[in-house]
Amino acid sequence: MDFRLDEDQQAMRDAIRDFCDNEIAPHAADRDEAGRYEDGLVEKLAGMGLFGTYIPEEYGGVGQDCVTYVMTVEELSRACGATGILVSAHHSLAVDPILNYGTEEQKQKYLPRMASGEWIGCFSLTEPGSGSDAGAAKCRAVKTDDGWVINGTKNFVTNGGEAHVIVLFAVTDPDNPRRQMSAFIVEKGTPGFELGKLEKKLGIKASSTAELIFEDCKVPDDALLGEAGKGFHVALGTLDGGRVGVAAQAVGISQAALDCATDYANTRVQFNRPIGKFQAIQWKLADMQVQIQAARLLMYRAAWLKQNKQPYGPEAAMAKLFASEMSGRVTGAAIQVYGGYGYCQDYPAERLLRDARITELYEGTSEIQRLVIGRKILTEPDWVARG
Repeated sequence: MDFRLDEDQQAMRDAIRDFCDNEIAPHAADRDEAGRYEDGLVEKLAGMGLFGTYIPEEYGGVGQDCVTYVMTVEELSRACGATGILVSAHHSLAVDPILNYGTEEQKQKYLPRMASGEWIGCFSLTEPGSGSDAGAAKCRAVKTDDGWVINGTKNFVTNGGEAHVIVLFAVTDPDNPRRQMSAFIVEKGTPGFELGKLEKKLGIKASSTAELIFEDCKVPDDALLGEAGKGFHVALGTLDGGRVGVAAQAVGISQAALDCATDYANTRVQFNRPIGKFQAIQWKLADMQVQIQAARLLMYRAAWLKQNKQPYGPEAAMAKLFASEMSGRVTGAAIQVYGGYGYCQDYPAERLLRDARITELYEGTSEIQRLVIGRKILTEPDWVARG
């Protein structure tokens, strides 16, 4: 096995890291304080091609593979967790379903604008009464002679405030539990669509988490994404990719926590020497490093399976589960290294802890990931033996 990035990937990582260190990281605290992305950020990200990382070149994208994509999300999240999820949700939850389930006409219409950053994408599945239980969704799409009429409310939509392209899931056959939901592409500005409230959150404050309201929102026939009644299939396949993106976000946030804790340990003097000289601090840093590396390898394995078109759902769940829970432990340990200063906003550790917490919740809670993994173990013992 070769665990090395190739030369192109290394060059891409170095370029993105330099961009993040100079353009993204210096304003992360200000972004958190303001609760929004600063003017010009989207244009900077677009200028680096970061909204089209794995969109094929024929549709205006950069055409990178999935491993390079998750590496990109990790680097962005290391600089700013909110910026990392802006790019991750755009790709994993909006670009991916259009690439995988869209018609050629839909790909030609949406992907070039999404690759350029002109249009940001989002994924709209969760409702006020249906989170992990997506089958309890109430948002309805009723067929008409020339399209569909959508009524309902969605919430917790990442990128909902910025999005021009909404991948929406609505009930189209309420009497058939196996085919009740369908996927649609809805554009910002469609009559009957309204942006609702933006949530005030613990972390990733610059990232919009929005309510979307549909009242007699009429979309044409060609807004249907994939086959009618196959929305659950689209949603579940899309969430697998989203989980790899969230794992990358968690790894990036955790790497930032280790970086700042290491710097602090080398400069903070107590008892006439840097605290990094004390075994207690060294052990904390060592444990942080081991956990980050383990999560990173799970993340890359899931990404590698995806890019090689192999089944990767349980591997994505493992990467997301371990990386997200690891990020809580690592960012908490970083605060402990800082001591009382870690609890103060003058230092980055408290922001990193707040940003890390969401990774255990969206794209399926930790409990849902354990269900996915547990069912795979019980139904396919050979999968366990293969590792």
